[in-house]
Amino acid sequence: MILEVDNVELNFDQTSILQGIYLKAETQKVTCVLGRNGCGKSSLLKIIFGSLKPKYSLVRLNKNPITKKFFQTGLVNYLPQHHYIPKEVSVKKAFQLYSCSWEAFLKDFDSFLVHKNAKINELSGGERRIIETYLVLQSKAKVLLLDEPFSNIAPLQIEKIKQIIQQQKEEKIIVLTDHFYEDVLEVADVLYTIHHKRSHLIKDENDLVNFGYLTSAQKATIQQ
Repeated sequence: MILEVDNVELNFDQTSILQGIYLKAETQKVTCVLGRNGCGKSSLLKIIFGSLKPKYSLVRLNKNPITKKFFQTGLVNYLPQHHYIPKEVSVKKAFQLYSCSWEAFLKDFDSFLVHKNAKINELSGGERRIIETYLVLQSKAKVLLLDEPFSNIAPLQIEKIKQIIQQQKEEKIIVLTDHFYEDVLEVADVLYTIHHKRSHLIKDENDLVNFGYLTSAQKATIQQ
């Protein structure tokens, strides 16, 4: 499967946010988007998902235009930056609601066994983020949009999330953005940056320096 997003233009109160954005993502390749805070990364994911209406955009799946809001097709799932599971729902119930195996989850995150009967709001922010990210990754949707999946998660658990992403990409289109650029660079097969309102395909770390996302010192750290 191939997802293409083309000619995206977004304005807020007469201020131009995105112009002529193009992005291509496909199965077996994790597509990542980097950019400075406020550049429009989250807005782009919302536009693809269909929850934010731009001035203009064209979303195609296998070259077929999506003529209604993408989320209405049932083909896409979206991990927002904010918590999306109602706080009064129990952990056990959340897995039931999202048709996801609690036992399979524990194989990767066995420390959560003690939380089976807890309510979502009794967990830490990082624990909630792990569950929410996992449920989106394991959903039946063919296209997954992940907005900061590594946020507030401990390094060892980030590694587990990255492993699951690598497993799921074989049959799903995955587009993600995160400010933990080292983790993004490790998991990315295809990388874009948003710079001066436009998307740019990144070939190597030098491009990230040239577009002002990384400093030369940060680049050197990555290459060590």
